[in-house]
Amino acid sequence: MVRKLLLAFGVAAISLTAAACNTVKGVGEDIESVGEAGDRAI
Repeated sequence: MVRKLLLAFGVAAISLTAAACNTVKGVGEDIESVGEAGDRAI
């Protein structure tokens, strides 16, 4: 029972970590695109 519970928590933690990485990557890409647009405008 404890082993299944720990496995479930582990899978949930990995899923949340993967989702957070994608979110941070998306924010980085958005900031980069704003910087590039600024460079083109100047």
